[in-house]
Amino acid sequence: MDRLTLMETFTKVAELGSFSRAAERLGLSRSVVSKYVSALEDRLGARLVNRTTRRLSLTEVGEVYLLRCQAILADLEEAEQAAGALHGAARGTLRINAPMSFGFRHLAAAIPPFLAHHPGLGVDMTLDDRFVDLLDAGFDVAVRIGSLPDSSLIAVRLAPLHIVVCASPEYIKAQGAPERPEDLTGHNCLIYSLQRFGDLYPLVHAGGGEQVSVPVHGRFRANNGDALRAAAVAGGGVMISPTFLCGDDLRAGRLVRLLPEWTGPEQGINAVYPHNRHVSAKVRAFVDHLKGWCGKLPYWDEGVFP
Repeated sequence: MDRLTLMETFTKVAELGSFSRAAERLGLSRSVVSKYVSALEDRLGARLVNRTTRRLSLTEVGEVYLLRCQAILADLEEAEQAAGALHGAARGTLRINAPMSFGFRHLAAAIPPFLAHHPGLGVDMTLDDRFVDLLDAGFDVAVRIGSLPDSSLIAVRLAPLHIVVCASPEYIKAQGAPERPEDLTGHNCLIYSLQRFGDLYPLVHAGGGEQVSVPVHGRFRANNGDALRAAAVAGGGVMISPTFLCGDDLRAGRLVRLLPEWTGPEQGINAVYPHNRHVSAKVRAFVDHLKGWCGKLPYWDEGVFP
């Protein structure tokens, strides 16, 4: 049996957590997928997968071997892409990582027109609000929101990131509106649990550039922006939010901007990809597509600022 076929089959089983789903994705029968994984285990002389009636899990050997397989398969696809890039054709599968809310609300809608212009391409997008190492996870490109830490990744700015303070009309009617940033300490604030600045709202004055970091408190925190947005719309508290998340609600009046002279620190929405690899045609085409799609003024900012 071809070794790469066995590796690809095992990798798909491990990534999807199911023989049946892997079989469906690969266009094979479940019995063939199981046979391939067993053949790979026999070849290695080690068990890779724990099989039970309820769930599938990897052994310790399987987890280590999976990482190596993903790296090898990514390098193989990259080699094919590098060859294709010589005549400018974007082919294969583009693996994208992006934050959940931005990916669901905006990025997913940008994929169909991109694919329409590149019939030889497919996209496999993973949405995750937690930091993911692109090289370890085998992603070709990621969309990152906010300030970027120093890293070996190449970053291409797609759009500015505007952050505002807002709450629902019902909350404001019941609790009043803060007049100064420090007034936020007396409000029930919704907190994004994955934000790097913790239980602080960092704000910058639009006029003089004055910066403050207001310690806030609240009874509801979540690791997803859409959950906080829903809570804010329901009158659950004050939220500091990127406009790509709350722009529709501000335009519709479901949320009202507070402290309009204050915004979050200037940051960006960026496409990032590893610099130590050949920039394939598919990555270059996707980044160029996103730059044009975002434009000078992203559509989610329209009507938000006077």
